[in-house]
Amino acid sequence: MNLSVCKSLVLCGVVLAGFRAGAAQAEPLRVLTSFYPVYVAALNVTAGIDGVEVDNLASPRVGCLHDYQMTTGDARKIAAADVFLVNGAGMEPFLESVARQSPRLRVVEVSRGIPLLDGNPHVWVSFEGARRQVDNIAEVLGEASPANAEAFRANAGRYKERINALEMRARERMRPFAGAPIVTFHAAFPYLARDLGLEIAGVIAREPGSEPVAQELAATIELVRARHVKGLFAEPQFPEQSAGIVARETGLTVHELDPVVTGPSAPEEAREAWLRAMENNVSVLAQALR
Repeated sequence: MNLSVCKSLVLCGVVLAGFRAGAAQAEPLRVLTSFYPVYVAALNVTAGIDGVEVDNLASPRVGCLHDYQMTTGDARKIAAADVFLVNGAGMEPFLESVARQSPRLRVVEVSRGIPLLDGNPHVWVSFEGARRQVDNIAEVLGEASPANAEAFRANAGRYKERINALEMRARERMRPFAGAPIVTFHAAFPYLARDLGLEIAGVIAREPGSEPVAQELAATIELVRARHVKGLFAEPQFPEQSAGIVARETGLTVHELDPVVTGPSAPEEAREAWLRAMENNVSVLAQALR
C-alpha cells in the first residue's frame, strides 16, 4: 500500500470518527414530565435551548394523578426518556412501577426540599413552591446536559422574575382580605392560601372525583354560616354539583379556582398557562371576597 493511500485511509478514519462523535453529540436530551404543571415549568426552563425535547406523560386534560393508570403509550414514552421529572410528594402513585420497568431511568421529584403542609402535594399552586420547582428542574437538567446548564439557569431566573412580579401584585391586591376564610372544592389550595394570607376553613371533597355524603355537606353548610364565609370555590376540572348544593343553602355564589392541572398542550401557550391561571385565581379571589 503506497503512502498516499495510507494517508487517505487515515483521513477517512478521522472524518468518520468525527462524524460519529458529532452524531452522538446531536442526540437530544429527552425530558419527560409526569403531568401538566411539571410540563409547564420544564417548558419555561428549556425555552429556546436546542437539543432538548420536552414531552408530557399524562394528557393535559387529565388533571391530578391521584388515581392515574399508565397506558402502553405511557410505557413507550418512559422507555424513550433520559430524565423523568415528576412532582413527587405522593402525587404519582405509579412511580414504583416505573422504577421496576426502567431501573436506569433518572426519575427526579421536582418538589424535593419543599416543606409540605400536612403532606399536601399541591406545592406548585404557590409562588414559592413554583419557584423552588423551577430551580430543581434547572439543576437536574444542568446535570444531565452540562453544556446547557447556564442556559437552563438563565431561563429559570427569567421565569422566576415573572413569578415574583405576579406575587407582588397578588399580595397587594389581597391585602384587604387578610385572614378571610374560604371553602374550596378539594385540598388543592393550602399553599396559595398561605401565600395570600387566607384561611382554608373547609374543603368540600377530600379527594377529587369523590362526592361528599349528606352529613359532610351539611357540616360544610353549617361551617359556612358559622364562619360567615364569603368565598366558595369549585374547580374547572370537576363538576360543581356539591359546591352548588352548598351555594343554594347559603346564598353564596360558586367561583372557580384553577389548580393549573389542565391546559393547552402547545408549548407556546403552555409556557404561559401557570402565570395566566394564577393571575386569574387572584382576580377571582378578590371578586369573591369583596
